[in-house]
Amino acid sequence: MKKLLLSVMAFALMYSVNAQIDTPAPSPSAKIEQKVGLTDVVLEYSRPSMRGRTIFGNLVPYDKLWRTGANKNTMITFGEDVKIAGKTVKAGSYAIFTKPRKTSWDVIFYSDTNNWGTPQKWDESKVAAKATAQIYEMPMKVETFTMTFDDLSSGSAVLGMLWENVYVGVPFEVPTDKTVTASINKVMNGPSANDYYAAAVYYSREGKDINQAKEWMEKAISMTKKPAFWQLRQQSLIYAKAGDKKAAIATAKKSLAGAEEAGNDDYVKMNKDSLKEWGAL
Repeated sequence: MKKLLLSVMAFALMYSVNAQIDTPAPSPSAKIEQKVGLTDVVLEYSRPSMRGRTIFGNLVPYDKLWRTGANKNTMITFGEDVKIAGKTVKAGSYAIFTKPRKTSWDVIFYSDTNNWGTPQKWDESKVAAKATAQIYEMPMKVETFTMTFDDLSSGSAVLGMLWENVYVGVPFEVPTDKTVTASINKVMNGPSANDYYAAAVYYSREGKDINQAKEWMEKAISMTKKPAFWQLRQQSLIYAKAGDKKAAIATAKKSLAGAEEAGNDDYVKMNKDSLKEWGAL
């Protein structure tokens, strides 16, 4: 009996020691934090690997709901309301489920994130948005399931998914222009030089009313005791976009002089390139 007890104790001790050994997860977790425009987006998912297996149509059957990864639900969190497939999706967290097919995937954003895998009972009322994503066949194999944020712009991005030789992407829109425009309109009631400058640069970069951008930039410069070379650089670009080449050249020369004085080679080159383009060098 004493020997048996000692054997049991030894086994228990060995099991306890082994249980504390850390080993790598077969499908490690990943977290991506991405700023799209002014909106924070966070993606959390697990990453299974092929390991010699055929994935789509085999490990991941066609026409069946897939958890889109491994382990707990793949989850995306939007810091503001976004638009997916023309539908407004409220700020918050969503599980991402997919239904892969041979030529396209259904990608579903589901408001219940407390599932391990797919829900035991599907609730259509919890579908916040559903998009159809075309399959693009890649020329090489991707061993580990990968999710990405692609084609980033100030107002949109594409949520990408890659595995085996398949890529699918779901575009989504963020309310950057609405937010910035509202902020500009609010600030314009009593704007500072910096406010006028920021508004002018935004309008210029986003292809909005260039004459309005020109007016705001002129106000910003007039309110600034000694405009910096980088401010004058932006003003010259706005003049050029507005078709006032003479003013663009004169302002670029001031920016060039300021950049040379500050020893900023990047702005020296940019101004010289523009002056050459506008026929002044």
